[in-house]
Amino acid sequence: MTTMEKLTILTDAAKYDVACTSSGIDRRGKTGQLGSAVKMGICHSFASDGRCISLLKVLMTNACIYDCQYCVNRRSNDTARAAFTPRELADLTIGFYRRNYIEGLFLSSAVIKSPDYTCELLIETLRILRTEYGFRGYIHVKAIPGADENLLTRLGMLTDRMSVNIELPSERSLKLLAPDKTKHSILKPMGLIANRIQEAHHDLVRYRNTPKFAPAGQSTQMIIGATPDSDWDILRLTEGLYKKYGLRRVFYSAYMPVSENTLLPPKGTKPPLLREHRLYQADWLLRYYGFAADELLDERHPSFHPLVDPKCGWAVNHMEQFPVEINTAPYEMLLRVPGIGVRCAQRIRAVRRCHSLDFDGLKKIGVVLKRAQYFITCSGKIREGLRFTPESILRALISEEKQKFVVSDIPEQLSFFSTPPVPNSSDTTNFPELAQKEA
Repeated sequence: MTTMEKLTILTDAAKYDVACTSSGIDRRGKTGQLGSAVKMGICHSFASDGRCISLLKVLMTNACIYDCQYCVNRRSNDTARAAFTPRELADLTIGFYRRNYIEGLFLSSAVIKSPDYTCELLIETLRILRTEYGFRGYIHVKAIPGADENLLTRLGMLTDRMSVNIELPSERSLKLLAPDKTKHSILKPMGLIANRIQEAHHDLVRYRNTPKFAPAGQSTQMIIGATPDSDWDILRLTEGLYKKYGLRRVFYSAYMPVSENTLLPPKGTKPPLLREHRLYQADWLLRYYGFAADELLDERHPSFHPLVDPKCGWAVNHMEQFPVEINTAPYEMLLRVPGIGVRCAQRIRAVRRCHSLDFDGLKKIGVVLKRAQYFITCSGKIREGLRFTPESILRALISEEKQKFVVSDIPEQLSFFSTPPVPNSSDTTNFPELAQKEA
């Protein structure tokens, strides 16, 4: 099999993994060595032949010993198999870099022979890139659950970011769809990586030239829609991962049916892209807006409203906390007002030290008054001519959200892979109980 044939198979097999993002690290180039890494500007449009803008996203191999029912690379699936040698993959990466196709590498792998053997292949690939080629570009690698701790430590010394995919949100789902994996086998390397990163930070304070372990941190991915787990279950797990393991990001991947199984959605089912979008919005609220998972959802309301973003949904359900006086409200409360983001809240806090703000001033700052006007007052006054009830607020917010999600107005991300179309925001297939309530 030629290198190009392998590349075609293994880049296509890697497209289901969404857990890659901007590098999160700055590293300057050096004379006599190749590449550099910057925090921003890493794009994620990938060609099926491996070319990307600007990460080469590829598997080491798709020949897997596991039989996870949701995975296209499971051992029982009848699909073309291929594997790179470490030298082939390193040469390919450098060749693409020199042609200015890529800035870095996103490397993952199915488990071939054993977790330890697979991890050794990844280590050898990165060793060739880092030491023989002197490659200083960004590298994100997937840790292999079940691999020896010493191997994972060596892998972390060669990469910028590591990630361990949780895949399914509950242990019950793992037992049903991925019997070869356990909660312990996934969380153990995640804990090891978190500890090594913390140790490296402490050592760096004392010794300037201490080798860095995964300096861009770690991330993970969860598949959405393959199991009955609710948004509340997923969000609570996300919150726990951020707190316990200090993850940089949790990624959510809408499940695309790739196999026939009574435990999975049938082929032809649309991926729950809107649900994925809502989880990303809620994830942002957890990380930057001071929300807790149990504030956004609970046992009685375990799913997000399909037609209103999580922040607006929370505000409408907690009208007793509004309106907020924009000139005196604490910063933490400003962050909870729909239409006010982190930057706008910081600007409000800075400007009101000098003079009071009115609605025109808020608009100049960048506040989205179409949403915020229902939840704020300026000098004790609501916006002139505004009359509303909780029901009319909800209708107005739904109308605005629908306008944002008109399919014909959404520019498609540049990609050479065939992707399902973005669903209309009125699609409530995954939220039948909410659809009935809204009706």
